[in-house]
Amino acid sequence: MALLLCALTVPAWGAQITVFKSKRVLEYKGDGVTRTYRIGLGGSPVGHKLRQGDRKTPEGSYVITHKNPQSQYYLSLGISYPNLDDTARARKAGVISGAQQAAIETAIRQGRAPSQHTPMGGDVFIHGKGAGSDWTLGCVALDDKQMRELYDLVRPGDKVSILP
Repeated sequence: MALLLCALTVPAWGAQITVFKSKRVLEYKGDGVTRTYRIGLGGSPVGHKLRQGDRKTPEGSYVITHKNPQSQYYLSLGISYPNLDDTARARKAGVISGAQQAAIETAIRQGRAPSQHTPMGGDVFIHGKGAGSDWTLGCVALDDKQMRELYDLVRPGDKVSILP
């Protein structure tokens, strides 16, 4: 848990990752480096992620929570989904209860990762195993060679914007 508390604090050197869903492109900018990568998304990528199993890639502002060198998808970078906007949207749609919304919001405000096991879904990552199509459950996928490069550039706390 200490890793997540530390990872959710944005460091002064933080880079910016921007995912352009409609263009199927991820752009990294940081430390004087700019890189652009082709990506694959969730199997039903248009619109905001609302619930587990909808195969949508979220949209909004997030941070990298952690790096996973043992990912089943080659390498992966955790994304801090859900954020406060995601939570409000899910509550309004009746996907989560008021108590679930309050618990998620409390965790976010305290700098902790919210539960990844609610009806909203969770465990959203940038990972490897292929950018050739929209095949993930809601993650952002790169080809393995590009994922290795991005993985080496990214640090926990780097900002992630996922745009339509």
